[in-house]
Amino acid sequence: QVQLVESGGGLVQAGGSLRLSCAASGRTFSSYAMGWFRQAPGKEREFVAAISWSGGNTHYADSVKGRFTISRDNAKNTVYLQMNSLKPEDTAVYYCNTIRGSDYRVLNTWGQGTLVTVSS
Repeated sequence: QVQLVESGGGLVQAGGSLRLSCAASGRTFSSYAMGWFRQAPGKEREFVAAISWSGGNTHYADSVKGRFTISRDNAKNTVYLQMNSLKPEDTAVYYCNTIRGSDYRVLNTWGQGTLVTVSS
């Protein structure tokens, strides 16, 4: 198991930016693809972005493509989500997790997440 701790959320105006971080424990972090997910109030958790173990491949949900960038630093056991041009509909609790497969299957228990609130 990998322990995951998300941080970097906050309140931001529409059009603003935030950078989320996900710190992972364990020496095997660099072996895993990683994903960011989010859950808005009253909605199911949804996929946001994914990055391969090497960082060489990334994938995004259509709703965030061109605005969000996922990256990772395996030396620091950390994955990031740079969020630009934020919209009120981006308001959600954001989570990271280790993933596998083209369906972004989650491998670990969820962390506490970090809340992002975008005001209009």
